[in-house]
Amino acid sequence: MRKIVLLALLTLAVGCKTDQKKSEEAVSEAPSLMAGTDTLIYPEEKYFKSIRQITFGGNNAEAYWSFDDSKMIFQSDNKDWGMECDQMFLMNISESFQDKKPPMISTGMGRTTCAYFLPDNEHIVYGSTHLAGEECPEVPLRQNGKYVWPVYDSFDIFVADLQGNIVGQLTDEPGYDAEATVSPTGDKIVFTSMRSGDLELYTMNLDGSGVQQITDELGYDGGAFFSPDGTQIIFRASRPKTEEAIAEYKDLLSQGLVQPTEMELFICDSDGSNLRQITFLGNANWSPFFHPSGKKILFSSNFEAEEGFPFNLYFIDLDGKNLERVTHGETFDAFPVFSNDGKYLAFSSNRNNGGTRDTNLFIVEWQE
Repeated sequence: MRKIVLLALLTLAVGCKTDQKKSEEAVSEAPSLMAGTDTLIYPEEKYFKSIRQITFGGNNAEAYWSFDDSKMIFQSDNKDWGMECDQMFLMNISESFQDKKPPMISTGMGRTTCAYFLPDNEHIVYGSTHLAGEECPEVPLRQNGKYVWPVYDSFDIFVADLQGNIVGQLTDEPGYDAEATVSPTGDKIVFTSMRSGDLELYTMNLDGSGVQQITDELGYDGGAFFSPDGTQIIFRASRPKTEEAIAEYKDLLSQGLVQPTEMELFICDSDGSNLRQITFLGNANWSPFFHPSGKKILFSSNFEAEEGFPFNLYFIDLDGKNLERVTHGETFDAFPVFSNDGKYLAFSSNRNNGGTRDTNLFIVEWQE
């Protein structure tokens, strides 16, 4: 589950071309912090031409672009905005929120996760627990001394407009349904569900019909994204193999928990065929996203860390070759998401947080 809680502990068809151009110009005209002149970009981060910080407190992540690249949707638990747990917020890409609060477009009830724009740029899908109660559900953080993520069985996937009105519910099966993302071709949604008794990937049409299971191996499959042409899906997965690991996984899952400390990246065709593992790095390899070329993956990992930190961004080819480190921080960089035009990268980071555990959003002007 793509959880902001990890950030605290370990330590987003109708916009016209003119509006899009104005939005892009606004980003370009924003004050830039260039490599070599500010520690927001480290000298080794050669792909970052300029950077802009978007949020300034709390845990902020899962920032996803609208199809026309003019807006983003993200989740935050910023207590200065009155949040007790993650809710969804909307922004225009020229904005930042050091001195103001963005509009909240989730219900404000329960806990939310993983919002994503639909192709019309006027609606989003996201996971929410609000049908089970208005309060934030409890967040268990450790089980027998080990770090865990909750997978609430009260999560379902909803459709909302940009004014925050829920206009549809896409899932109503018992158990966890969340982590929905939309194909760049605008025809399919991939999501994680526990309806089979295990955490597997499924696809469905934009209206919730035509549900198809595409993974079926024991372990947590989640955080899935389509390739730019919609033909492939990249995701993170745990694959317990020993009797002890399998027993531990099943026991935790029966309690609505997973342990995200050992995950690798897998890729398959959009129908689940041609499944293959592309990382064998150890530790936690997660939040993968396709490069705009569709030929490599940008992801977050702590495989070089001895004690869980740092998490940095890395490139890897679809065949698992040519691993390359992209960020060079000493804390946490994750949730990388390219704009649809390939000009910008949004990601979450602990950089410039004043030594706190805050995880903020950044937009980078990308160069190659």
